Amino acid sequence: MSGPINYKHLHYFWTVAHEGSIARASERLHITPQTISGQLSLLEASLGNDLFRRSGRQLELTETGRLVLRYADDIFALGTELRDVLRGAPAEGPIDFIVSATSMLPKTIVYKIIEPALQLSEDIALTCREGAFEAILAELAIHKVDIVLSDVPLTTAFRVKAYNHLLGDCGLSFFASPRLARRLKGAFPQCLNGVPMLLPTEQNGIRRLFDQWITNQEVYPSLKAQFDDSALVKSFGSAGEGVFFMPQIIETEVCENFGVKVIGSTEDIKQAFYAISAERRVRHPAVAAICDYARDEIFA
Repeated sequence: MSGPINYKHLHYFWTVAHEGSIARASERLHITPQTISGQLSLLEASLGNDLFRRSGRQLELTETGRLVLRYADDIFALGTELRDVLRGAPAEGPIDFIVSATSMLPKTIVYKIIEPALQLSEDIALTCREGAFEAILAELAIHKVDIVLSDVPLTTAFRVKAYNHLLGDCGLSFFASPRLARRLKGAFPQCLNGVPMLLPTEQNGIRRLFDQWITNQEVYPSLKAQFDDSALVKSFGSAGEGVFFMPQIIETEVCENFGVKVIGSTEDIKQAFYAISAERRVRHPAVAAICDYARDEIFA
């Protein structure tokens, strides 16, 4: 295939496929059969495949033609829906809201950020996914998700046309099981010297900030394990395998849910949270709701 698809030619193909013949498509479109036939030939040439084959006096779709027709049905159905919505007709069913969050974001914070979208008067159908930053950005680029939640901003290195919306930031709290906490000696953060630590993997932005911070503090804990999933960090920490950190704004929930204690906190490391969207100006009602609530309530 060379160059973009000509959608006028695609519409002629779609009409012929549904009408069953060029003659009937000509009557429906008020275009001469010769024009339609010529445009179909141009479409086939651009796609590099035949879309129809002759069967007696009838036209039959080839295998490629059937594939193209399935996509054309979706394309023109969406076009009809868009036209109706712009005319003021309400879209049928709930509004889809698809969120992807990076795996290292604490699930409690993801819930806190998303929850206001579920309180809207509009009927919202939420789909929540998670994954590596690069993978979920790729989905945003092709509009498979409405928003990406991350603790690092999008940069030009990713070559994705999207926009960062800073939701807020907060310091870090450090946690340990009661048994491990009793073994710590001295004031925080010096009490971390030689202590087993459970950390995010090195590709996470907060890990790089932590590594710089302990160097500045001249504190040298022992790396016990590293994870790409924040839930695993808390589970291992709850079992007493090491000290771990989480954003301060979920300090209470972490202690209550995992039976751990706060051994110290710092404002020297700020973990930022971003909503990344394909729009500079947010229009989706759910995205607008979570951005406003996060800035005014969660991180105020």
